Amino acid sequence: MQLTKKEKEMLEGKEGNAIKKSMEILVALGEIYGAKKLIDVTSVQIAGVSYDNLGEAGLEFLEQMSKDGKTRVLTTLNPAGMDLENYKNLGISEEFAVKQKLVIGAFAKMGVLTTCTCTPYLIGNNPHYGQHIAWSESSAVAYANSVLGAKTNREGGPSALASALTGKTPEYGMHLDENRNAQIKVIVKTEIKGTHLFGALGKVIGEKVKSKPTYITGIKEATVEELKAFSASIATYGGAAIFHMEGITPNKTPIPTKEITIIKAEIDKAVKSLNMDSEIDFISVGCPHASINEIAKIAELLKGKKVTKEFWITTARPTMKIAQANGYAKIITDAGAKFAADTCCVVAPIKGRFKCLATDSAKGCYYAYSKNQSKTKILPIDKLVEEATKK
Repeated sequence: MQLTKKEKEMLEGKEGNAIKKSMEILVALGEIYGAKKLIDVTSVQIAGVSYDNLGEAGLEFLEQMSKDGKTRVLTTLNPAGMDLENYKNLGISEEFAVKQKLVIGAFAKMGVLTTCTCTPYLIGNNPHYGQHIAWSESSAVAYANSVLGAKTNREGGPSALASALTGKTPEYGMHLDENRNAQIKVIVKTEIKGTHLFGALGKVIGEKVKSKPTYITGIKEATVEELKAFSASIATYGGAAIFHMEGITPNKTPIPTKEITIIKAEIDKAVKSLNMDSEIDFISVGCPHASINEIAKIAELLKGKKVTKEFWITTARPTMKIAQANGYAKIITDAGAKFAADTCCVVAPIKGRFKCLATDSAKGCYYAYSKNQSKTKILPIDKLVEEATKK
């Protein structure tokens, strides 16, 4: 891989140990994937934030890097393992909280904005079309490549941090236009409306085509919320980093000759597979993190009601503050539902606490069952609120 004089000096340790380590990571990654050079990035999003996933080894690595590492581009974090301010109300132990705060402190020392969210594009880390970035979270990567038209591989936590500290990433994969072209045309022959059905569609397509870029036709319209639900699902069930949705997403691609068709029966089957036989005791919206539109809708549905089951709205803290300023948060908390800012049901240490999660997220269902051994049900938001307030 060809390095500039400046990059060679960084690799040799002339700008400190954290930069040297970062360059070692990026050069190794580039050589593995056959990159010819490093390129500049404009923003970074780092996964590997929850202490539940990092453990002591991860914390030690971050503290070592924070001794002399400083970010060079806008950098935000994936969700942490807890609400950084309201964790006690959500049943998180003080022992866990101490460790999680050390993780966040190490990132903050490096200049990372400690806004912990899987939807960075909703809170200001919002790259424009064609920009090279280095993001980690699978749904955010699919959304950035597909909906925004930015260019990123799915980075691991260490490689994303390395990009944040150097402003560089290896030029391979999704950074090269030829790798972004669709390989399969997907014809959707049923109406898809609502985050739960867009999630089901992502499950069906992901399981059929795996990580191959798709060109999807038959979707007449899609909201930001539906596109983030779809991005999360197709990445979770297929590993896809990019999709093209005719008339909706901005990237140009040759239209593939190979075709598959998705019919209503397949969507119904996907929904049925996520609706397991169990009594719901936990309801959550916000995987990926809830938008202000979704929070406003929940507030409208909850007005004057009381919840009878544990109900979390997981979202970014800046979004929650907007909800507080507009009165949505008061309606929601007066009803007995809880905000879980900075965190989500995927990375929080909640294994064993709940028997059955009801959510509108196909991704949320996947991790509730695979990670937390919780049964699941997938429902639209209005039905979730009905379930939460059932007497």
